[in-house]
Amino acid sequence: MKTKDKALLGDLRETLKALMQKEIENLPHLLESLEPKDRLNIVCKMLPYVFPKVEAVHSAHGEPDSWT
Repeated sequence: MKTKDKALLGDLRETLKALMQKEIENLPHLLESLEPKDRLNIVCKMLPYVFPKVEAVHSAHGEPDSWT
């Protein structure tokens, strides 16, 4: 990648980072202005970015099937 391209990409990243920071700071006000149904929808969509995805755990051969 050329130096000019790297500089342009860096500027773009900084601009997008600043834009996202403003939006994140405005998020509480935006959520308050929404109807409860819409607010819940947005919060549910943001959950994967806050909490890790839970995966099912299965017992393997030789491990107990239940805790006693």
